[in-house]
Amino acid sequence: MEPSKILLIDDHAMFRSGLQLVIESRIHDVCVFEAGTVTEALQNVSVIPDVVLLDIHLPGLNGVEGIMLLKRRWPHTHVLMLSSQDDPETLEMVRARGAEGFVSKANTAEKIVDEINLALKRYIPTITTCNNSQAQAQQHLTPRQGEVLDLLYRGMSNKLIARQLDLSENTVRVHVQAIFAFLGVSSRAEAMIAAQRVGLVGKYPG
Repeated sequence: MEPSKILLIDDHAMFRSGLQLVIESRIHDVCVFEAGTVTEALQNVSVIPDVVLLDIHLPGLNGVEGIMLLKRRWPHTHVLMLSSQDDPETLEMVRARGAEGFVSKANTAEKIVDEINLALKRYIPTITTCNNSQAQAQQHLTPRQGEVLDLLYRGMSNKLIARQLDLSENTVRVHVQAIFAFLGVSSRAEAMIAAQRVGLVGKYPG
């Protein structure tokens, strides 16, 4: 059986390290990956996580806003929110965005692990490894894809992009689909929003 893969997104390194130790000591055959922000997770995590533990309060793109992007990248991954803020309004908001559960930071280690195990039991496993170097999805845009993204953001059609970059329209379409897959979106409008949120706009100047 493949090891369970858990992605922990929290901006406090000490909390991440402590929770990682708890998870690895109490859950058999597990790999824990860490990220300080949603952007870092989307850009650097190459495996498909079974469960994401996502802090609500994060710098830049906060956890609530990040749920949808994470679910678009990994549609079958279960997202559990991490927070000490457990009022009914917050719970309803994160569930409406696509989170499957809520884990209070005030809970005991046993309770947190119980919530993770419940999510793991609901997950449909995929065949991956614990090695981050073996990418299951594209980790970064290529320079050419970055150029296409910038031109998309300027509102150019595939035809105009092809003319601007001296490419065929078919090649541009391939690049556009790769960008959509990277961002976990299905339309140009969604791609523009996602690219801006994760800081890719203007990153690849032509």
